[in-house]
Amino acid sequence: MNPNKALWEKGDFTEVAAFMRRSGEALVASLGVTPGSRVLDVGCGDGTTALPTAAAGADVLGVDIARNLVEAGNRRASQAGLTRLRFQEGDACDLEGLADATFDLTMSVFGAMFAPRPHDVARALVRVTKPGGRVVMGNWIPGDPTFVSQLLKISSAFTPPPPEGFVSPMTWGVEEHVLERFGQAGVPRERIALTRETFLFESPDRSPADFIDVFRRFYGPTMNAFEAAARSDRTDELQRQLLELASAQNTSTDGGTSIPATFMRVTVRV
Repeated sequence: MNPNKALWEKGDFTEVAAFMRRSGEALVASLGVTPGSRVLDVGCGDGTTALPTAAAGADVLGVDIARNLVEAGNRRASQAGLTRLRFQEGDACDLEGLADATFDLTMSVFGAMFAPRPHDVARALVRVTKPGGRVVMGNWIPGDPTFVSQLLKISSAFTPPPPEGFVSPMTWGVEEHVLERFGQAGVPRERIALTRETFLFESPDRSPADFIDVFRRFYGPTMNAFEAAARSDRTDELQRQLLELASAQNTSTDGGTSIPATFMRVTVRV
């Protein structure tokens, strides 16, 4: 199996996504999606951004490498009565089967950044977007002091070194890499805008300890870290570091969870 597919099918990202719904809706609201526009959501998970985009009146296709998330997305779309939204399996590195210049908006929020061949990703995102359309990405930033960057940093310290040739997904949060990748895809610098924004992981009735438990049980990279930690008898150490991180960054004062995470928003005008 494709290692990336195995990683994202390993857990159940819908459990993590439950903490991301409100910020997903807010991000979509900021995009100015117009009714009837054609939108592609790449690495869409179970629809944190795809569902609100379809609710705004767009025709939306969600593509994800994980079969379980595609199935969950189609269930959510059906339950919400969103007949102009569907999900299918696909790889962000090629978007095989999708025609050139098809979508008014191609977006990927914390999705395509994890695909293994970033230059292929940039080319694919640009290829399927109509001239005059937009590509919008949300990417985590390496070294950022907020939650997700630190979660991944801590987790990586407990796992074996990556294989030769591995390109860190966090490089999608570095300006020069973003410009170079889309430049090779044919987009000039003046058509690429980068801003830093904040995403919130929120639940009014679940504590930071509950939040970390969700990552431990359902988020592929964290699951791998705990498996590696168990082999070296360091499970308690990893658990302690992650719980300290979530507790320190939690801004909720009523026993719930509200943890901010800074990301880079990339807007490419094709």
